[in-house]
Amino acid sequence: MNEAVDEAGWDVEPGDEIEPLVQAVGKLLKVCREAAGMRVAELGEVLGYGEDMIRKMERGARIPRPEYLDRADRVLNAQGHLRAFTKDMERARYPKRARELAQLEERAVEMLLYSTHHIHGLLQTPEYAEAMFENRLPALSRDVVERALAARVARKSVFDRDPAPALSFVQEQVTLERPLGGRMVLRRQLEHLLEVGELRTVSLQVMPTDREEHAGMHGLIEMLRFSDGTGVGRSDGAFNGRPVSSPRDLRVLELRYGMIRAQALSPRESLAFIEQALGRL
Repeated sequence: MNEAVDEAGWDVEPGDEIEPLVQAVGKLLKVCREAAGMRVAELGEVLGYGEDMIRKMERGARIPRPEYLDRADRVLNAQGHLRAFTKDMERARYPKRARELAQLEERAVEMLLYSTHHIHGLLQTPEYAEAMFENRLPALSRDVVERALAARVARKSVFDRDPAPALSFVQEQVTLERPLGGRMVLRRQLEHLLEVGELRTVSLQVMPTDREEHAGMHGLIEMLRFSDGTGVGRSDGAFNGRPVSSPRDLRVLELRYGMIRAQALSPRESLAFIEQALGRL
């Protein structure tokens, strides 16, 4: 079997709202192939993909990668009709929850984020994120890891927005010391934290393990505020872990997050702490 087969695309999640679009692109792939007078086997031989994979894409069971659409467009002389869907298929490959989260983050003017067991997703290097996904149990398939990793990397575009949102991160000390993926992966991760921590729109703080008082014992907190004054947030230890948006519920999370920030090291102290952790590696 050609190794490229596994690189052709990603499975469609049942019930995902993106499914009709993927099916429409699949039908277009088939129409273009038939218009070019090529059988599935012939196209597979030219592009280096198995027949089964191509048939899955044509019936909408597999999301074609943008690079596959680009190559198929040229081989089938589709005059850009297939290539026109590359951005749509790029977004479609991300898991549904990741797409929904990215849409909220694109609207946010302020983000308050407290992470307990690992570096927050927006701060992760690709190598660290990959190591984290590969530690999941039951083990994730390579396809799922690739989709999750691509979605996580894409979310980092929030740092490039103009104007950028105000970003506040609080990380537990242990997240700076656990060598997920190995010492070199952790070293690059800490170096990245130092780079991000210097951005004007970012406040990065560390919660030391030796704190006798700690308002974050209920677990992670994520809050997003929007320009119209509304917001959404969640915490593992509040409201059964479900997202909330009412002013009263958000106030509870704001109170906890505010106390966590007060108990943590200041941003300047935190960067110094990270530099010391880096020096010990």
